[in-house]
Amino acid sequence: MRIKLNDDRKADIARALSGFFQDEFDEDLSEFRALEVVDFMLRQIGPSQYNQAIADARGFLAEKLDDLDTEFHEAEER
Repeated sequence: MRIKLNDDRKADIARALSGFFQDEFDEDLSEFRALEVVDFMLRQIGPSQYNQAIADARGFLAEKLDDLDTEFHEAEER
């Protein structure tokens, strides 16, 4: 699966990256290079971050489903 960002979000991240390079390294990063770095990072860490988010969401939902038994279970008469 390839993770994609819309053009506006990608441009925002590239601008932030260019600003970071200027502030931290006193180095200009062209728009083209910044966009290439964004694409590289998406390919390198995007899938693992996506998978971690899915695992976190699955764990959260499993926890909430387990709570259903304790929160809403009604005792039955025998």
